[in-house]
Amino acid sequence: MFTCPNCGSTLTRTRGPEGLFWNCDGCGGRAVGISVLRATIGNDRVNSIWLRTINNDSDTGRACPICSRHMAEVTIGVAGQPLKLGVCKRCEFVWFDPREFEAIPPKPREPGDDLPQAAREAIAMAKVRQIAEQARKEQDPLSGINVDWKTIPGVLGLPVEQDPAPFARVPWLTFSLALVIAAVSVWAFNDLPAAIQRFGLVPAEAWRYGGLTLLTSFFIHAGIWHLASNLYFLVVFGDHVEDYLGRWRWLLLMLLATLVGDLTHVMINPHDPMPCIGASGGISGLIAFYALKFPHAQLGVLMRFGFIIIPKWVSFPAWSLFLVWFGLQGWGVHEQIAGFNRVSSAAHVGGAITGFLLWLVWRKIELPPAANPPADTAEPAA
Repeated sequence: MFTCPNCGSTLTRTRGPEGLFWNCDGCGGRAVGISVLRATIGNDRVNSIWLRTINNDSDTGRACPICSRHMAEVTIGVAGQPLKLGVCKRCEFVWFDPREFEAIPPKPREPGDDLPQAAREAIAMAKVRQIAEQARKEQDPLSGINVDWKTIPGVLGLPVEQDPAPFARVPWLTFSLALVIAAVSVWAFNDLPAAIQRFGLVPAEAWRYGGLTLLTSFFIHAGIWHLASNLYFLVVFGDHVEDYLGRWRWLLLMLLATLVGDLTHVMINPHDPMPCIGASGGISGLIAFYALKFPHAQLGVLMRFGFIIIPKWVSFPAWSLFLVWFGLQGWGVHEQIAGFNRVSSAAHVGGAITGFLLWLVWRKIELPPAANPPADTAEPAA
């Protein structure tokens, strides 16, 4: 995440007695935020370092590990010896070469003068994320979204996560389910009409095979675009929801959203003989939960006028795009009932309502130790 200005090694986030700092396992240097430094060596020493930084134009020639700008060089006296530090005015971080941090005497401890360690760590991490995100946006003309593979979904009209936060745990269930859906759908492409008739959900025969088609229809897709777009939304929104909920809650959310979505589709036209397929109902539950739990997560969309694409990213909070998408699904249900639309918008609405209800139940569960919201930080048709 951050790089040592001396040896180029990746810095390791470490918890010290007073809070978080970033340590280099290669050379032994470390970066410490001003707030943590105050709790470690005292306000007087930190004020002295900061005043010298403001009044000093000298440059260490080394890049700040947080924002990559050159650090100022500040000399202080410790035990009668000069100690040269690198200080970033913008990030308010101080760089200590090996054994320099330990050379500064700690401040006397006073009861009740510090925040709890958990609070200090949360403040430090929030500050670092804010600084890092701002630095990336200043260096990237496309509003902080890297121009690489993300350009592909952008050109296709799909939203792209801006600067998603790292996971507290690997979302194996999301990735595994995506692989299973892809494998089954590709297998079904060998004889798609037969697979749809056999495994699709037919409202007029909703309980055939004991109701098993309520689930088997989830794994069959009508074509490459239908499959690819559903898998994209599953991975983009499902991974952070799994990171927050954990595997078992995530699996229950997906299962219930799929079943409720399918049953909603059946209720709209219980005598319809046409099969319904696709994972959109379950994924709609994930989209709703994501938008409600991480409403301020930023999603980027490439600007376009009709078929003309403008290479300019526009960012929207997740909640706003969700409202637009849900409104479109509501109109789609109207068209579906009128017989003008064969897309199962009803399954999308049923799945999304399930996601909303489970968000009400789980919105305040305790996060895993390092869990972070995505940067906080239109679902394709079935």
